[in-house]
Amino acid sequence: MTDPIADLLTRIRNAQMAENPSLELPYSKEKESIANVMKKNKFLAEVKKDESGKFPVLVLTLVEKTLELKRVSRPGQRIFVKSDNIRKVLNGFGIAIISTSKGVMTGYEARKLNIGGEFLCTVS
Repeated sequence: MTDPIADLLTRIRNAQMAENPSLELPYSKEKESIANVMKKNKFLAEVKKDESGKFPVLVLTLVEKTLELKRVSRPGQRIFVKSDNIRKVLNGFGIAIISTSKGVMTGYEARKLNIGGEFLCTVS
């Protein structure tokens, strides 16, 4: 798999369309940090790491509302933004997820800390 973040977003999208209340996906720190940012902003209900099997698994519990997830930076074309250029998503109703030197955070937090980074995706 060349793009695990796109895989995460696609699995969430597919679970919503199938009306599944939760989903499991292979664990990585990056996926967990993105999911935790989404949980903090109430786009996911719960994020758990399950280590009972042979390999660790990330278990995500979805919320009732339908999310629009869009991947911005891709492995073939990385998109980096300065703190001044981080724009609002849906006039403030969505979030931009940015990977910075201080960790993965929303666009609002990155603007407040005055740091830029890789523009991973938007959630609305």
